[in-house]
Parts: sequence; structure tokens; C-alpha cells
Amino acid sequence: MPVNPWTLFTSLCFFSFLLLVMPFLRLASAVNSQGQALLSWKTSLNGSLEALSDWNWADEIPCRWFGVTCNSNDEVVELSLRYVDLLGYVPNNLSSLHSLQKLVLSGTNLTGSIPKEIGSLPELTYLDLSGNALMGEIPSELCGLPKLEQLYLNSNRFEGSIPALIGNLTSLMSLMLYDNQLSGKIPTGIGKLSNLEVVRAGGNKNLRGPLPQEIGNCTNLVMLGLAVTSISGFLPSSLGELKKLETLAIYASLLSGPIPPELARCTNLQNIYLYKTSLSGLIPSQLGNLQNLQSLLLWQNELVGVIPPEIGNCESLVLIDISMNSLTGSIPASVGNLTNLELLQLSVNEISGQIPRQLGNCREMTHIELDNNQITGTIPSELGNLTNLTLLFLWQNKLQGMIPPSISNCQNLEALDLSQNGLTGPIPKGIFQLKKLNKLLLLSNNISGEIPPEIGQCGLLTRFRASNNQLTGSVPSQIGNLSSLNFFDLGLNRITGSIPDEISGCRNLTFLDLHSNSISGNLPSSLNRLASLQFIDFSDNLIEGPLSPNLGSLTSLSKLVLAKNQVSGPIPTQLVSCAKLQLLDLSSNQLTGNIPASLGRIPALEIALNLSCNQLSGDVPAEFADLDRLNVLDISYNQLSGDLRFIADMQNLVTLNISHNNFSGRMPDTPFFAKLPLSVLSGNPSLCFSGNDGCDSGGRGGSRHVSGVHVAMVVLLCAAGALLLAALYIILGPKRRGLMGFHGGPNEETIMCRGDRFQGGSISVLELGTGPGKVCSRFEELETGPKRN
Repeated sequence: MPVNPWTLFTSLCFFSFLLLVMPFLRLASAVNSQGQALLSWKTSLNGSLEALSDWNWADEIPCRWFGVTCNSNDEVVELSLRYVDLLGYVPNNLSSLHSLQKLVLSGTNLTGSIPKEIGSLPELTYLDLSGNALMGEIPSELCGLPKLEQLYLNSNRFEGSIPALIGNLTSLMSLMLYDNQLSGKIPTGIGKLSNLEVVRAGGNKNLRGPLPQEIGNCTNLVMLGLAVTSISGFLPSSLGELKKLETLAIYASLLSGPIPPELARCTNLQNIYLYKTSLSGLIPSQLGNLQNLQSLLLWQNELVGVIPPEIGNCESLVLIDISMNSLTGSIPASVGNLTNLELLQLSVNEISGQIPRQLGNCREMTHIELDNNQITGTIPSELGNLTNLTLLFLWQNKLQGMIPPSISNCQNLEALDLSQNGLTGPIPKGIFQLKKLNKLLLLSNNISGEIPPEIGQCGLLTRFRASNNQLTGSVPSQIGNLSSLNFFDLGLNRITGSIPDEISGCRNLTFLDLHSNSISGNLPSSLNRLASLQFIDFSDNLIEGPLSPNLGSLTSLSKLVLAKNQVSGPIPTQLVSCAKLQLLDLSSNQLTGNIPASLGRIPALEIALNLSCNQLSGDVPAEFADLDRLNVLDISYNQLSGDLRFIADMQNLVTLNISHNNFSGRMPDTPFFAKLPLSVLSGNPSLCFSGNDGCDSGGRGGSRHVSGVHVAMVVLLCAAGALLLAALYIILGPKRRGLMGFHGGPNEETIMCRGDRFQGGSISVLELGTGPGKVCSRFEELETGPKRN
């Protein structure tokens, strides 16, 4: 039978089509339902999915895909993707993964909420969605996972309360909810979680209310963390039932009341973090039973009483910080038993007594901070045994005696602050041989003697402050070896000699204070090399000679104080280069010449400009009008002349003193000048005040000038007139009252006393009272000499 060619062609085409589409049909139906669910979720993601490139429709099962683990029956039991940029939502189609035991999607840039469908995974034991941007409430459906042991929802944006049904998760061992935005109270149902080992819900600032008493039923609890929350009320005594508890962290919360002594029954406790709360009462002596305690941090509370001597029984202690409380009594000698102790912080209390010499037994000690107390006695030499000590703060106490030379044995010491005590004697030379020392603060003591030249060996020293002592001698030239020094303060001592040129070796110096000494000589010519200098105070010394133009090289300078010296010559115009200068005080020197116009072009000058008590002359530069940020201007006690128009343009002035110069012309008619007291304007006899009828717009020519002599004459004449009127009143008063029919009592007197002085200070009108026996003669005397603040 012949074959139809058309039929043969059609058949060949059909079989060819089948050969072409069969691979795609096979691909479409190859992967099982579990793989289809995962691939469907993948298609909804918008992140960088290179890690999921092997998730392929062609595979029959997903067991070899990245992040996927199967059991022996090829059922998916784990999906674990950490720190992959998925950029999507938590999958809500995982019901086909009925054998899933572990779901980890941490740090994968997921948003949205947790779908309720996640509660339909009956085998789930481990759920980690931490480190994403998930929001909304934690669904109560999660509490229907009977096998869930590990729940990590931390570091998201979850809101609302912890589900009240949390107690249904009876297999739960770890509950991680920290760093979210949860609110409400901790459910009492948490007490049903007898297998719970770790609870961390800190960083939820709106989590409030008391810690429930039922927490004591969680007898397997090892870690309880509720820091940086609004948890309030008393710590429950039931905490004593947590025999396995190792860490209690409820710091930066609203806790109040006493520390429960029952905590001493938690014999496995290693860390107590209860700082920055409002705990009050005593530190329980029972805490001495905690042989495993390593960290006791109770700072910034309201604790009172003494440090219990029993604390010396906690031989595992490494850190003790009970600073910023109201503790009294002395430091117990038993602290010397803590041979593992590294840090002892008792600052800002009311501790008295002496520093126990037994502290020298704590050979592991690195930090001792006992500052801001009322500790007396001497610094024990045994502290020199602490060769690991890096920081020793004893400032603001009542210590006496000498600085023990044994301190120089603390070869690792980096910071030593003994300020604000009553220490005497010299600075031990050995301290400056400590190779790691970078801060030495000795302010406000009675330390005497000279600064040892060994200071030059302290190569890492960045701060040396010894102001307000009795130090003598000169600044040693070896100071120039300290290239790291940035803070050098020897003010209020008895230092003599000149400032050494070698100071230019302190290339990082930013703060230089030598005020109130007896330093003499010229300013060192090398000062301009200290390019980092921001603050200079050489005031109240015997420094002489002219100011070097090189001061303009100090371009970082913000404050320059040279008051009360014997500096002479002109003010260098180069100071304009100190563009960051905010305060300039050259008062009480012997400066001459004009005020440089360039001072008005210093853009940062805003705190104060004090040129008083010198021999400056000439007019106020017009450029001063540009100092529109300056608060204080004092140019008193000079020989300045001209008018005040440019000062009137200084809009930000708060304080002004122009007294005792030769200013003339009309006083500026501004609210600021109207409120100025007489004392800051006096001593300018040619000034014309606006209240004076003789003032005219022509300036000095038609003005009536009221000098101090004229004022005194007016006052004397008025006083004599007042006495004359009083005498006449006594003689003629009764007769006059009888003739005029005046019968009024003293309450009917009329007293007029107004306009008794100019705004500027000179008396203009002196009115006498018209009532019997009343003389109104109030006035202010003109200053006769310098007035120093």
C-alpha cells in the first residue's frame, strides 16, 4: 500500500517536536514538591543570589543544593543560609517541608513579618531569623511548635509584646529576643520553661514591668540578660533557685530595691552585671559565698553601707566595680586575698580610711580607681609590687605624705593621677623612667622641689599636669625630648628662670599653661615651631621683651593669654594669621603703639579681646566693626582716643570696658550703651553723653563736657544748699505750717529724687526732697584707680 507523502511528513514533524520539548517537559516535572517550594521562594527574592545558583529545576531532589540538608529518606531537614543577600521575605510556602528541623536565615536582608504558616512545621527544633530587618509582632503561632529548642529572633525590628503563650514551648532551651523594639511585660508563663538555659531580651527599651517571680522555676537557666530595658521593681528572691545561673545581666534598667541575699545560693554565678540601675540598700555579705564569681559590676546605683569584708572570700574575682554609689567605711583588707583581681573601681563614693597595704598582694592588678572619695593616710609603698598595673587613679581624696618611690617599680604603668590631695615632697625621679607612662597628673597638692631632668626619659608622656603645687626651679631643657607631649601644665607654682628654647621639640604640644609663676626672660624664639599649639597661658609671670611676629605662625592657636607680665613694644600685626584665635588677652603689660587694624580681621575672635592696662594709643581701628562675634572687649586704662562709632557696630558684645582713656565725641545712642554702668565709661572727660543738653551733632565743639572736678563742685554746692534748707526748715517750719494750715502727717510727704546721674556716670541734676527733713543726694563716686576683676 503506497504511503501518502503528506502523512509521512506530518508524522516526522510530530516526532521531531516531541524530541525537542521532551527535555523541557522532563525539566518541568523533575524536582519534587520540596524543591518546587524552595525554587518558588527563590523566584520571589531580589538579592544577589549567586550562592543559590545550584538550585536547579533539573534536579529530582534538592538535597545537594547550597544550604539544604536532607535525611536518609531524601527529605529536607535543614535550610541554612547565613549572610547571603537574599533581599526578600521569610518563605510562607514551606508546608511541604514537613520534616524540616532547622531553619536558619540569619543576616540575609529579609524584611516584612514572620508568616503565621511557619507554625505548621511540627518537627522544627531550631529557628534563627536574627540579624535582619523583620518587623511586626512575633506571631503566637510560633508557640505551637512543640519541639522548638532554639529560637533566635534577635537584632530585628519586632514590636509588640512577647507572646503570652511562650510557656507552651516546653522544649525551649534558648530564647534570643535582644535588640528589637519589643514592649510590654515578661509573661509569667516563662516559668513553665523548665528546660530554658538562656534568655536574652536586652536592648528592648520599652520592655517594662517587674521580673516575674516565676523566673525561679526555670531551674536550668544559665544566662539571664535583660539589659537596657525598662524592667523595674525589685529583683525577686526566687532568683536564688537558679542554681545553674552563671550570668545575671540586667544593667541600664529601672530596677530598684535591694540586692536579694538569696543570690548567694546561685553558687555557679560567675558574672553579676547590675550597674546603671536604682538598686539601693547594702551589698549583701552573703555574696562572699560565691566562690566562682569573676565579675561584680554594681556601679552607678544607690547602694549604701560598707564593702563587706566577706568579698575577700570570692577568690575567683577578676573585676570589681562598685563606683558611683554612696558607700562608706574603709576598703576591707580582705581584698588582698583576691589574687586574681585585675580591676578595682570604687570611684565616687564616700569611702574613708586608708588604702590597705594588702592590695600589694593582688599581683594581677591592672587598674585601681579609688578617686573621688575621702580616703586618708599615705599611699602604701606595697603598691610598687603591682608590676602589671597600668592605671592608678587616687585623685580627689585626702591623702598625705610623699609619693612613694616604689611606684617606679610598676613598669607597665601608663596613667597615674594623684591630683587634689595633700601630697608633699618631691616628684620621685623614677616615675619619669617608666617607659610606658603617658599620663602623669599631680594637680592641686603641696608637692615641692624641682622637676627632675629625668622627665626627658619619659618618651611616651602625652600629659603632664602639676599645676597648683609648690614646685620650684626652672623648666628643664630635657622637656624637649618629649615629642609625644601634647598637654603641659605647670601653672600656679614657683617656677623661675626662662622658658627653654628646647620646648620646640614638643612638636605635638597643644596645651601649654605656665601661668602664675616667676618665669622671666623673653618668650622663646622657637615657640613658633609648635604648629599644633591651641592654648597658651603665660599670664602672671615676669616675661619681658617684645612679642615676636613669629607668633603669627601658630595657626592652630585658639587662646593666647599673656596678661600680667612685662611685655613691651607694639602688638605684632602678624597675629592676624592666627585665624582660629578666639581669645586674646594681652592686658597688664607695657605694650605701646596703635592697636593693629589686623586684629579686626581675625575671623574666629569671639570670646574675648583684652588689651587693658597698657600704654596703647591712637584710635580704635575701623576694622573692629567686623568683629561681630566678639563677646567681651576690654581696652580700659590706655591712652586711646577718637570716637566709639566702630565699637557701636560690634553687634554681639556682652561686656565692654573703655574706661580711663581719651575717647571723645557723642556716646553711641544704642540700647547696649544705654545699659552700661558708669565704671566702664568713666575717665574719658571728653566723652559727650546723649542725656547732656549741651551735646550736639557737631561733636566736641558744641558739647558740654562734664568733668570729675565739675561733678564734685556740683555735689558740694548741692549738699551745702540742702543743709541750708534743712536749717531754715527747722527754724521757720512750725510757723509756716501754722500759717498755711498744713496738718498732714509724715505719710503725706512728697519725695522727688530723679535724674541724679548720666547714663555715663556724671551727675547732671540733683533734686532735693520737698518734704520735711528729706534730702535726696544719691550719687556714685568716680573711680580713682584701676579696678581689677
